[in-house]
Amino acid sequence: MNVRIDYNKVSPAAVQALLQVEAYIAKSGLPRPLVELIKLRASFLNGCAYCIDMHWKDARAAEVSEQRLYGLAAWRESPYYEPHERAALAWTDALTLITDGHAPDSVYHELKSHFDEQQIIDLSVAIGMINLWNRLAIGMRAPAGTYRARTLKHG
Repeated sequence: MNVRIDYNKVSPAAVQALLQVEAYIAKSGLPRPLVELIKLRASFLNGCAYCIDMHWKDARAAEVSEQRLYGLAAWRESPYYEPHERAALAWTDALTLITDGHAPDSVYHELKSHFDEQQIIDLSVAIGMINLWNRLAIGMRAPAGTYRARTLKHG
């Protein structure tokens, strides 16, 4: 697969703006392992090879176990996730697959039982951002496999 456009080179100002939102998410207080799980889950749903590679590596750097990573494709049937993580993953599925039920009240109410309003907004921003990154990477054919994980601090 050939790169269509290297968006980092062609539009560094746009990428910088997106990275500012990512910096906000990193400082939001959401736990890094949870953020990586939702980014990886959305990337699975969207079929973004570049982002799957990136967030698998970043999740491992954030000390998410291999078992929790490979179970993510079937998280509803996997016993490896805490109730608050399940709520966040269900919200990730609902917002990523927005046409399937338009973020149902039942999913929102479960989310609300584990997170406060600020955390719900922050989770929603993180989910929206990974969906945007997925669309850029897929649309511009970003090559998977070259990303190196960064050292992450747990939040």
